[in-house]
Amino acid sequence: QVQVVETGGDLVQPGGSLRLSCVASGDTVGIYAMGWYRQAPGKQRELVAGFSGYRSTNYGDFVKGRFIISRDTAKNTVYLQMNSLLPEDTAVYLCYVDHNHGRYWGQGTQVTVSS
Repeated sequence: QVQVVETGGDLVQPGGSLRLSCVASGDTVGIYAMGWYRQAPGKQRELVAGFSGYRSTNYGDFVKGRFIISRDTAKNTVYLQMNSLLPEDTAVYLCYVDHNHGRYWGQGTQVTVSS
């Protein structure tokens, strides 16, 4: 089993920045990818950013250079630096961990962008 915990969500004004963190613990040996999705009320879950393979990263089309995903492999941690936040970025941000046994999800962290 893998436990996934996200932190860093908050209320921020439009144009502001946030940094989300996601830590995986437990059976971490089989982890091969980590990343972020988000889900807003009434909308489908969508990919924000993720690592695929050793070096490749994928971003949702809406990111448009505003977000950066990074990781500390030794700490089984992935970060999401979000800049130039917009009201439409308001959502629950969920971290996923791809493991040999399947995909694990965290509970999510709320990001609210509002003045």
